[in-house]
Amino acid sequence: MSNLPNLSHGRHTLAIPGPSVMPDRVLQAMHRPAPNIYTGELIDMTYSLVPDLKAVAKTSGNVAMYVGNGHAAWEASLANVLAVGDKVLVPGGAQFSIGWAETARKRGLVVEQLDFGRRAPIDPQSVEDALRADSGHEIKAVLVVQTDTASSAKSDLGAIRKAMDAAGHPALMIVDSIACLGCDDMQMDAWGVDVVVTGSQKGLMVPPGMCFVFFNDKAAAVRQKMERVSGYWDWHPRANPEGYYQMSCGTAPTHHLYGLRVALDMIVHEEGLENVLARHATLARALWAACDAWGQGGPLELNITDPAARSNAVTSLRIGAPHGTELRNWLIEQAGLTLGIGLGMATEDDPMSDGFFRIGHMGHVNIHMLMGTLGSIDAGLKALNIPHGDGALAAAARVCAGK
Repeated sequence: MSNLPNLSHGRHTLAIPGPSVMPDRVLQAMHRPAPNIYTGELIDMTYSLVPDLKAVAKTSGNVAMYVGNGHAAWEASLANVLAVGDKVLVPGGAQFSIGWAETARKRGLVVEQLDFGRRAPIDPQSVEDALRADSGHEIKAVLVVQTDTASSAKSDLGAIRKAMDAAGHPALMIVDSIACLGCDDMQMDAWGVDVVVTGSQKGLMVPPGMCFVFFNDKAAAVRQKMERVSGYWDWHPRANPEGYYQMSCGTAPTHHLYGLRVALDMIVHEEGLENVLARHATLARALWAACDAWGQGGPLELNITDPAARSNAVTSLRIGAPHGTELRNWLIEQAGLTLGIGLGMATEDDPMSDGFFRIGHMGHVNIHMLMGTLGSIDAGLKALNIPHGDGALAAAARVCAGK
């Protein structure tokens, strides 16, 4: 390796699970002078975002836009329907279920958690059992992470809704779709989801800085009965503004809005949402095929073994310490490729998560980008003498070719 020239020069590739790759068109739309925020094109353009955002979430409900990241979306969803002392059920033991539960506790909520570990999706039957046990209906909401960005586990929202209905429980179903809206299917109305939260920086292909809360009439009715909701988090004036400034509770995130307009044009009006979802599903299967091939002759394995429970937006991988960190470092330094860290995967034997890494395949991604990522990983495995099976790139190519 000492005689190998540095091969990282060229366009660096970010294959982390958000921020995702931003289309040049989105960035170009944002590269402009500040607009008039009182009248003119900005106002009309912002209102035009609403139906397209709802189309991505497949809802006829409401959407509120916020200046903030995914954690802000968590805060907003809780602030509108839950008061101090209310109880919530948080199923899921991976990083972002844990994080959302902690946010709820900091807001003074009582949290009951169901831990399914870091290698499995949410078990709907366990949710049903927990709600049946709550005969007094103290649980006001179930906080569900659709795709956990750390574990890459994807839970079956339709099955969870059926479990809640089977229990005859009135709790709201609030879903975190931050990692995967626009990558994994979201059928908010068909699945009976009451609230959905997401961010701009993943499947929506816009830099971090905006988040969105979708809510149906049931959630809106709960909001109307709340004794107090802070002025900033209140979703009612944002979704039903009397004046433009209310959509953002002040100055709008002007340049993000211009970028979002272009991103939604690409998703909804050009490629089409169903084609976007099919593209993500195909590229994810290609990635998994490569990983399966590598794993035949070495320690690499997919964190989620059941393909039906894997996200089409992100894949978490186990490779054993210190291989994960060594591989990521080699790819940054030698290949111009950045992969995601093993977030939330620390153990006593691996306190720095050196045996894990993640690949983001969300948003503005195509065959040659994915194959380039896989080819670079293959080179890294060889350069570092990490045992691995053969045929990974051929396996991925076959999936991309429809064979």
